[in-house]
Amino acid sequence: MSERPWSSTAPPGEFRTYISAEENIKEFTLRAVILGALFGLLFGAVTVYVGLRAGLTVSASIPISVLSISILRAFGRSTILENNIVQTTGSAGESLAAGVMFTLPALIFLGFGSDFTFWRIFPLALLGGWLGVLFMVPIRRQLIVKEHGNLVFPEGTACADVLVAGERGGSFAGRVFWGLGLGGVYTFLMKTALAWTEQPEGRPSWFPGASFRANITSEYLGVGYIIGPRVSGILFAGGIISWLVMMPAIRFYGQLADNTPIYPSTIPIPLMSPDDIWRSYIRPMGAGAVAAAGLITLLRTLPTIISALRAGLKDVRAEGAGQSTSSSRIDRDIPMRTVVIGSIVIVAMLWVLLTFFPIQGAQTQWYQNLFAAVFVVVFGFLFVTVAGRISGLLGNSSNPISGMSIATLMATCAIFFLAGWTAPKYAVLALMIGGAVCIAAAIAGATSQDLKTGYLVGSTPFWQQMGLLVGVTVSTVAIAFTLKLMNTGLEKYVPTQIAVNIQSLPTGASVEKDTFTYHGKNYVLINALGSHEIPDGKYLYDRDTQRIEIQWAQGIGSDKAPAPQARLMATVISGILNQRLPWRLVLMGVALVIAVEILGVRSLAFATGSYLSIATTGAMFAGGLVRALVEATTKKKDESEASPGALYSSGLIAAGGVFGLLGIIITLFQDPEISNRVPHWLTQTLHLPWPEKLFSLGPKFWPLLAPNDKLPMPTSAQSLLGVLMFALLSASLFYFARKKLD
Repeated sequence: MSERPWSSTAPPGEFRTYISAEENIKEFTLRAVILGALFGLLFGAVTVYVGLRAGLTVSASIPISVLSISILRAFGRSTILENNIVQTTGSAGESLAAGVMFTLPALIFLGFGSDFTFWRIFPLALLGGWLGVLFMVPIRRQLIVKEHGNLVFPEGTACADVLVAGERGGSFAGRVFWGLGLGGVYTFLMKTALAWTEQPEGRPSWFPGASFRANITSEYLGVGYIIGPRVSGILFAGGIISWLVMMPAIRFYGQLADNTPIYPSTIPIPLMSPDDIWRSYIRPMGAGAVAAAGLITLLRTLPTIISALRAGLKDVRAEGAGQSTSSSRIDRDIPMRTVVIGSIVIVAMLWVLLTFFPIQGAQTQWYQNLFAAVFVVVFGFLFVTVAGRISGLLGNSSNPISGMSIATLMATCAIFFLAGWTAPKYAVLALMIGGAVCIAAAIAGATSQDLKTGYLVGSTPFWQQMGLLVGVTVSTVAIAFTLKLMNTGLEKYVPTQIAVNIQSLPTGASVEKDTFTYHGKNYVLINALGSHEIPDGKYLYDRDTQRIEIQWAQGIGSDKAPAPQARLMATVISGILNQRLPWRLVLMGVALVIAVEILGVRSLAFATGSYLSIATTGAMFAGGLVRALVEATTKKKDESEASPGALYSSGLIAAGGVFGLLGIIITLFQDPEISNRVPHWLTQTLHLPWPEKLFSLGPKFWPLLAPNDKLPMPTSAQSLLGVLMFALLSASLFYFARKKLD
């Protein structure tokens, strides 16, 4: 079969699938589905971890294909169609994770963090994922088959080439495993053993308000290499504008404010650290920039949207009239009757969930929930069609999911505002609509690439679609668990003194829970969002002292997991419904994006960089520089997703996610109150809680160079050691990227 003349890019008249329609070989086997499900669990969790930290995701299809070829070969001869099912099933986790983490964590920022539980995340993610898979079925033939030669589907085509070159699987997989191994050792030593600081930093006295820093993780280095020097450079440029231009300017002119706080900050500017300035002033500007860039990207693709809708609706009508039915194996989809009934059932389940199992404090009427379900169908099918088409033209990485989600939220919130639905519960309802649409669009973009891979190699679409449904179902478990784990494992309780009148809280602050127990003492849980007197966040109010005593800093939203897209969604919703946005800062971000667009630079990457910490974009830019150096020394572009450097980078990304989550789990096992949160048998088996410094080798053996959380920032020696170790990891990437595959 491997000797047949075949090309993934052959023109429509000459193209034929690698496995013909007449051939029947092993495809949807038990081992393929199980391995694909395991990859869905792994890459779903890793994508959530990396995405919440970096605000970006990278495709998992190529690494999964490479690993599948190697692993299945160890268990006996595998077929190309089996490997395709593994890749299709496993990649569902990565795409689903992107849609979930962009939206659902906004519950925390909207003041409903207590309901951010596994059983709240799981059903919403599952229903949105299923809907995305089913909505792609009626437009598959139009996008994948009829548009062959017009829509290139770059990731899907590259993945098909890798599968066809399956005899090279050992060398391919070895490069991924090298990245996983070295990146895993690096991440464990840095995050768990605390051998060196994770964030070298310098705040020069000659440049007040500025901060030079980098979050030197393996996943940021890998992401930077894959997205390349241009995109990572644009991201870093946004960070430079925010951290080295705007923040020093705010600090310089803020000296005139004396000790008067300027909204949205509650701290006088002369007393603010760079992190305070970033949280209070740069984030609203960045939110305006990202929203504007997302909408510009959406408007730029408007002709594509219109043509995609027309083609999609035409294909649906043809399918309904029975014109597209075919007995051919490679043309067999899930029946349209099943798609329609399944979609109706999913929407009905969403209505039941909103009506009978609402988020505490966000109960809405049955007809309002029905309205929400109808919106999900309308916007869902619209943006699933758009996502599939844009992924075919430009690739899944160019799929403007954030822009489509923002457009959905703006339209929904505008209708809610006109209807007078402005209470917090309607913010949650708007988020449920936006979340379901975002998840469906994210799934559709990645699914279209998978289906293109299947079309090229000769898979049966029906079995691919079944694999996607399995992958979505299984990976939802890992995604929901990872979100909850990160929110709990990264949380902190910070002593804070704020005098408030609990009977008359300032605008923007509200009582979330009358009773909240912490260290055996009862407090009142207060949530602040858009208040002039209390910084955004959650606080524990002591009735005895009549003061806020503690800030409950949840893990998602912290510096270690900023979740930029989810925070942006919360900002859009609360800004439209409550009209409490710092509009002047938001408009400054919009103006910045317009200026960048006039300069001829695609603004979405720049806007994202202006919103993220420079620590994130700086580390990614380092990865981009390594790729530029590789291309300069090898005299060729390293553009393939199956190139040595990209495969090694995929291993680095996976290592950062897996060992980062391992570090969070170890931290949880060291919590003195862990015995109250887990079953007694687990406490006895693992001898919980573990000693606090069990794995902390750095503070024990080289305290002067190891990280110290009691210091406001690392010392020069600590930062220098961190930079040195990151340089060594970068050198390993440079070496393996230049080393040819066998």
